[in-house]
Amino acid sequence: MLQRVQPRVENPRYGQLIIGPPGSGKTTYCNEAYKFYKELGRQVGVVNLDPGNDNMSYQPVVNVMELITVEDCMEHMQLGPNGALMHCAEYLEQHFEDWLLPALRKLSATHNYFLFDCPGQVELYTHHTAMARVFERLERERYNLVTVNLIDSHYCSEPAKFIATLLMALNTMMRMSLPHVNVLSKADLLRKHESKLHFNVDYYTDVLDLKYLLEKLDDDPTMRKYQKLNEAICSMVEDYALVSFKLLDAFSTDSMLRLRNHIDKANGYVYKAGEEQTVNSLLACAVGAETEAMRQQRDIEPYTNQQ
Repeated sequence: MLQRVQPRVENPRYGQLIIGPPGSGKTTYCNEAYKFYKELGRQVGVVNLDPGNDNMSYQPVVNVMELITVEDCMEHMQLGPNGALMHCAEYLEQHFEDWLLPALRKLSATHNYFLFDCPGQVELYTHHTAMARVFERLERERYNLVTVNLIDSHYCSEPAKFIATLLMALNTMMRMSLPHVNVLSKADLLRKHESKLHFNVDYYTDVLDLKYLLEKLDDDPTMRKYQKLNEAICSMVEDYALVSFKLLDAFSTDSMLRLRNHIDKANGYVYKAGEEQTVNSLLACAVGAETEAMRQQRDIEPYTNQQ
């Protein structure tokens, strides 16, 4: 049976869904990424979807706090901060058609690339469904999306926290069902904490043989009783073989360029938008386009070598 060919979108729209735990640097990344992509000539805007974001360093083109805020929910509905944030996510989903979508459509003539600054409560992506449904409806509107999951790189310094990070990242990837880039943020601080790392940085970014990490956990008396649980988690992560990380220093142009290549490949921008259509630029985004030595030099060494 012949399948109907989807009509070509004349002005394709692209988006990064910036998620991650509180304190992982989402808002900082959105601010720096906005300036970075603006300099590249993209028609970029930041959409704040975090109803508790009181410290925006950027000017959003759409702001969910004009619709609902965590503070108002806590006051009028007698909810705690977590419950209020979940209610806000559900309220946003309910008003997708009559608030968010019209606000985005008004920008269609001036913007085609969006950075969505999302709430930091991880349960919204690992257990709750409201945000996933919002993202799904954006996809239906022909937004080419990629989830950018920011995680503080200091979690690499503690085996138990890194295993929890792996589980959270895998769970989020499975539930979002979108192109996905996991990012270890604040990577510029790794050189300060390098002595606390049990392995080289590429062990964590590439998620290599996790049995060595389990051995480090066995050295901790408080973690021995969870040995079987940790083994099961690591086995599951390795069986799926989906989780890996990119390093990011949001204040480094070189670091932002490297991450941009991965993100553009994930959401299709490099292939469709016509910003860079030379063979060299396409190869720069292709898998295996550089040697392992080049990858180490560009992706790892800037964050570990002492300046």
